[in-house]
Amino acid sequence: MQRETGVRVTADNATAIGAAQTILLGVKPAVVLPVIKENAEALRGKLVISLAAGIRLSSMEALADARFLRVMTNTPSAIARAATALAPGTRTTEEDVARVTGIFRAIGVVVRLTDDEIDAVTALAGSGPAFVYTMIEALAAGGVKAGLPPDVALTLATQTVLGASQLAAEGDASPAELRQMVITPGGTTAAGLAAMEKHGTSEGLIAAVEAAAARGRQMAQPSGT
Repeated sequence: MQRETGVRVTADNATAIGAAQTILLGVKPAVVLPVIKENAEALRGKLVISLAAGIRLSSMEALADARFLRVMTNTPSAIARAATALAPGTRTTEEDVARVTGIFRAIGVVVRLTDDEIDAVTALAGSGPAFVYTMIEALAAGGVKAGLPPDVALTLATQTVLGASQLAAEGDASPAELRQMVITPGGTTAAGLAAMEKHGTSEGLIAAVEAAAARGRQMAQPSGT
């Protein structure tokens, strides 16, 4: 594999750390601190990018003399459409931040925040795709109830969400302005939005992000599981 791709593979953490100056820590949150503690000496002076939810920079910095930086990204990184936030630690330099920004900008949008704000990013961007997939399923189910074949309804629902998202991202209009462009008084969109309001769709999405953020804060506590 190394000859074909230039990538070396090892199952030994110490070997991997010793061969690199930048380490991406992509283990489950419960394993982050034990891994850092076990490899503290090897991590000395290295740039360590933690991808785990809920593990504070202060907790990592207390275990090893490394330059820690937290990053939260999401599954659309698989198609270079990620929403990523980074939070530098007390030892990271602006050069470190620029390096990490460059790495993750290759797969999408990057914003810089503080450690305290990462929990909200975990909820909005990290968990957000699951909320959007639920919306797509619901839109498709509505299409089926209205008389469309399931495969057609899913195709149209998925493309509608994709197109609307791109328009919101690439245009100058706000989501509220874009929504207003679709509404005709007394028309189909107005009827649909009224039904959404009746069933509390917006409130449900807001509550989902709030609940995910609260769980992220809970995970950041020593007793969080």
